Amino acid sequence: MNRQKTIIIMCLTVLLFGMGCHTSGVRQRPLIGITSIYKVDSEKKTAPSISVSFSYIRAVLESGGAPVILPTIDSEEAMRRYVDELDGLVLIGGADIPPSVYGQEPHETVRVMTRQRYGFESELIPLWLATGKPVLGVCLGMQFANVASGGSMIQDIPSQVGKKVNHRCKAELHPVRIEPGSKLRKILGSDEAMVYSSHHQAVRDIGRNLKVVARSPDGVVEALERVEGGFGLFVQWHPEAMKNAAHRKAIYGALIRACTKCD
Repeated sequence: MNRQKTIIIMCLTVLLFGMGCHTSGVRQRPLIGITSIYKVDSEKKTAPSISVSFSYIRAVLESGGAPVILPTIDSEEAMRRYVDELDGLVLIGGADIPPSVYGQEPHETVRVMTRQRYGFESELIPLWLATGKPVLGVCLGMQFANVASGGSMIQDIPSQVGKKVNHRCKAELHPVRIEPGSKLRKILGSDEAMVYSSHHQAVRDIGRNLKVVARSPDGVVEALERVEGGFGLFVQWHPEAMKNAAHRKAIYGALIRACTKCD
């Protein structure tokens, strides 16, 4: 390989993976991994596929990140490369975590995620958390990070907590109260937020290195933060799906700023 080709490859590597706040005076977009949902249609007998709501992609892109969709692969080598080279991670929503993982029998309402997805994220999440790199967990993403850290779940809010707050309504917002002094309070600039959520489960016992920073009026945990290490925010609601662009950009923007070390 001649010198000119070597220089070109080195420049491309810097552009793709050199994600400091500035490179030659130009701010680079950090690479943000986004997890995905594994789908199998046994009736149609089509090939398995993965899917991600474009709202996650839009939220990362508009906040200054470069979104990278992560397939639910079965490769430790590839997974470790994700962990090494990505700057940040978004854990998206989806079906339920197998209750056996946190020592419970399944409630009748539980709809467990595919083994393919569980196998991938149950390895990815602990690896990522151990690095201290920035992470944002959304809905199931918050729950999965908590369980991966040794926590447990309330399997069905309506029957085990009550119906004071409709956590699975796609047509209305509900309030959450934010703890003073939390990073989330600083990010949103308020002690309360009106949020959109779509879930029937909730965090019960809190996992290692996590703390509760927001609750809904019925006491359900709505947000967790990492206690030690880098940026780690986990919310039960869907900021990327909200029409309130300021809220959306505040949450995802905090992740991007943490990745560029510009906070």
